[in-house]
Amino acid sequence: MSDQLVLTAETRERGGKGASRELRREGRVPAVVYGGKEEPLMIHVEEKLLMKQLMTGHFMNSVVMIDVGGKQIRTLPKDVAFHPVKDRPIHADFLRIAKGATVQVAVPVSFLNEEASPGLKRGGVLNIVRHELELVCDADKIPDEIAIDVTGFDVGDSIHISNVTLPKGVESAITDRDFTIATIVAPSALKSSDGDTTKDEGEAAEGAAAEGEAPAAEGDEA
Repeated sequence: MSDQLVLTAETRERGGKGASRELRREGRVPAVVYGGKEEPLMIHVEEKLLMKQLMTGHFMNSVVMIDVGGKQIRTLPKDVAFHPVKDRPIHADFLRIAKGATVQVAVPVSFLNEEASPGLKRGGVLNIVRHELELVCDADKIPDEIAIDVTGFDVGDSIHISNVTLPKGVESAITDRDFTIATIVAPSALKSSDGDTTKDEGEAAEGAAAEGEAPAAEGDEA
């Protein structure tokens, strides 16, 4: 399960672009905490600390305790906006969550036992359709990732959500269809060896044209 993170913050009195620019020049990132039937709380956090937590790779699916003046607010990160050129965080949104609350999060997937997949052993390629799964679970039990076993999958097979064993208490947020997470596709060399005759037919037609003959159509008498 994802670790609980702590992010120290200070309240900000003023909103607007001018005040936000001033905060960023001071190495701070403006942010807002909302939800929980309370008024939105405008805060700012240290950019370096926010970047450090973002680099953990699981910031967006971790419970983050926002410490404001010694009072901790339990939150879940909902969005971090980045500067389009400098790739620095310029704003963050946090959702208040109660103890034991159910949340919807995007959790990354990984794949196990690739050596036990006949399709991959034959040179097939794992084509990942979804790098993350939208899941619903308790805020205290958010998985770091979902590991998917590809044992037994061959070329042409698809891995659906129904093939995945989710942790206890964790459910897919998408329930109306058995969506595809990944497929195993054949590389071009394998397709050719399995009977792709397009090239051979083309060469035969070119040879007939060179001899001044039109290739015989289906049903023509010899």
